[in-house]
Amino acid sequence: MSIIIETHDISKVYRMGAETINALKSVSISINKGEYVAFMGPSGSGKSTFMNIIGCLDTPTGGTYILNGQDVSNMTDNELAEVRNKEIGFVFQTFNLLPRQSSLENVALPLIYAGYSKSEREERAQKALESVGLGTRGKHKPNELSGGQRQRVAIARALINDPSIILADEPTGNLDTKTSYEIMELFENLHAKGNTIIMVTHEEDIARYAHRIVRLRDGLVESDTLNPDVTTAARMQAEQQH
Repeated sequence: MSIIIETHDISKVYRMGAETINALKSVSISINKGEYVAFMGPSGSGKSTFMNIIGCLDTPTGGTYILNGQDVSNMTDNELAEVRNKEIGFVFQTFNLLPRQSSLENVALPLIYAGYSKSEREERAQKALESVGLGTRGKHKPNELSGGQRQRVAIARALINDPSIILADEPTGNLDTKTSYEIMELFENLHAKGNTIIMVTHEEDIARYAHRIVRLRDGLVESDTLNPDVTTAARMQAEQQH
């Protein structure tokens, strides 16, 4: 299996006036292509900071971060933006959709930066919406959709550039229980198709969908374990297919 994410002794220090905050102290981790990993931890554990570094939204104070064979630890903001648009699909708790744009336009947005023509953008965006079960909702604006449908639009947008990894930050945080499970089943299907999924959540029942759970505490990795329920089921499924 090829490694897609590799961090060595990643640290992040914030200075607020005279105060120094060590958000991450020394985090070394590797994630293979096609894995489904959940990061958990209490408030202040460093999980959001680590997610921002993995997502190329921030750079570490120390250590190295290799994403898909590229050292992104010391890149400029412009270089990071390019890597983000090409390599990473983001799904946020608050959906981050543009309110005046239709579902189709929201999904097509990353393709504008990638230089696709309008007809190509629309065709790809329509296919992405169909892949999340919203093929008939392309003209609807976010306020005409339910919370679950908005998150599906956000997932379609995350998939549009065929990214190396899908990064989901509390993806069910604004959804009711039933809708949360529907969204997690969608992630499960995406993972089954070969997508690498990395999720941050504080909810145990949501983390259980992942195949591997990494717990952070006080800026360090507290534990890194395979989820026996999921991995056993996945192994049995794979054996049945062969």
